[in-house]
Amino acid sequence: MYKDHRIAVILPAHNEARLIGQTIKTTPEFVDHVIVVDDCSKDETLQVALASGDSRVTSLQTPYNQGVGGAMTLGYSKAIEFSADIVVKMDGDGQMPPEHLPLLLDAITDQGFDYAKGNRFLVSKSLSDMPKDRLFGSIVLTFMNKLASGYWNVFDPQNGYTAVRTTALKVLDLESIHKRYFFENDMLCQLNYHSFRVKDVGIPARYGEEESGLNPFKISLTFPFLLLRRFIRRVYHRYILIDFSPIALFLIAGALLFLWGMSFGIIIWVHSILTGRPTLTGTIMLALLPLILGFQLLLQAMVLDIHETPK
Repeated sequence: MYKDHRIAVILPAHNEARLIGQTIKTTPEFVDHVIVVDDCSKDETLQVALASGDSRVTSLQTPYNQGVGGAMTLGYSKAIEFSADIVVKMDGDGQMPPEHLPLLLDAITDQGFDYAKGNRFLVSKSLSDMPKDRLFGSIVLTFMNKLASGYWNVFDPQNGYTAVRTTALKVLDLESIHKRYFFENDMLCQLNYHSFRVKDVGIPARYGEEESGLNPFKISLTFPFLLLRRFIRRVYHRYILIDFSPIALFLIAGALLFLWGMSFGIIIWVHSILTGRPTLTGTIMLALLPLILGFQLLLQAMVLDIHETPK
């Protein structure tokens, strides 16, 4: 128990036989349940977890390799079954320092947030230790996720060190959350649908023996489209379906005007090059005015959306 709250820690693991035992061993004593979800490992991850001798450990195994999201969905369901009050996600590779777990829990128990997540960017030492490719990818992904999720106050969305109230989990549609590495980003989008409050907590990360399964090339191809779909779904759910908001009107009108101005501008530019004739000022204004007006409407929609961030 932690401050009268029952705590469950989920360790999604795939081929983590080298590190899962140490991760279980260093889990704080106030944790009530340690749920190890073996995502069809090809090594002895499950056997090592069971051999830890920790009475808090419950082992689960996915029927097929589903990725971190699939493992977490299974773990969340078990934590709800255990009547946990707060559910924590920690990776099985020891990258998330357990001594900082109280910081995440305090954001929920003392400050009233529904979801707390680690943020490596709030810790200067963690930034200096972070591999440069991860640093660059995290910065780019953060700005894309702010737009998609609506949590403009949140940074480092790919950080998997999280804690969430069970009451919030029961509201979310866990089965629809992305099953693989987009899981953490999708969780934020789902939380925003219901206006749950999210807190960033400065927690350093460890970079040692673990091997990242993230493929930067694959992420650059898949994440933008996934985030665009979540953005459209969020706007529809929050600003059209529940209560029609000027934000939706500004976004739709702004996008149409901007795309028209951009498209028409490209057409007249190409036509001018091919014919060698200068484009008339009036024709240029037919492209420029919708472009400027559309940009202003999109900018206004963004400002209003930032104001609507759950606080």
